[in-house]
Amino acid sequence: MDELVKNPEALTAAQVAAYLDRIGAERPGRAGAAELARLQEAHLDAVPFENLSIHLGEPVVLEPAALLEKIVDRRRGGFCYELNGAFAALLSTLGYRVDLLAARVFDGAKPGPPFDHLALRVAADGLTWLVDVGFGRFARRPLLLDERGEQRDPAGVFTILPSGTADDLDVALDGEPQYRLERRPHPLADFVPTCWWQATSPDSPFARGTTCSRPAPDGGRITLTAARASATTRLLRTAPDGSRNEELLAPDAALAAYRTHFGITLDRLPTAP
Repeated sequence: MDELVKNPEALTAAQVAAYLDRIGAERPGRAGAAELARLQEAHLDAVPFENLSIHLGEPVVLEPAALLEKIVDRRRGGFCYELNGAFAALLSTLGYRVDLLAARVFDGAKPGPPFDHLALRVAADGLTWLVDVGFGRFARRPLLLDERGEQRDPAGVFTILPSGTADDLDVALDGEPQYRLERRPHPLADFVPTCWWQATSPDSPFARGTTCSRPAPDGGRITLTAARASATTRLLRTAPDGSRNEELLAPDAALAAYRTHFGITLDRLPTAP
């Protein structure tokens, strides 16, 4: 088993209480695997995966205080560095041993650049788990990091296998590779340069348009998306079987949809250059 390094960032009692209230979860009595699964599912249901800050002209700051202010106080979401960075601080404070791991997201058959994604390795009940609340559609529950067989989850069937490159692992969903995971832990500061690139480069998919997404109560997903500087927002409802319904929204309807489906109140649409 790889050595785990406890995250040094600790939240105050008030911050923990506010975070748990944000995700609608009770404070667990112990740092166990079942408790970890409940926290992960609660986080996924309450906090959307979104990149709106990039298109609202807001800075993306990878510091625990800034992440909590955004996700907990302002009741927003974020993308991987923000969501998993904040969740790591919560889990660590609750007594879990947490590592931040870098991953390279697959684009077809090729993995992307280093630090393309941030995921978590968490120790609980003598086992190590892959925890990820910042990838959009992904596992609802923690995955056993050392299991090499199929792992069934409400989101699909996952496999974690050696990549054949160094000591990395390839994580796949229903046979499709999702990302290549390094096992060496990193501090949150190591993700800052790639986070900046994701937020500013015209080659970054996050800079090309907006997305805001979370699981739907029926097991599917609900998503709001728009191309950069577009006046039209699309509301996508994806059913558990993969079928999709699309609705085009005018600006006022889009702002109402952000409030209704994600609890996000905006005074303008996130289309700023």
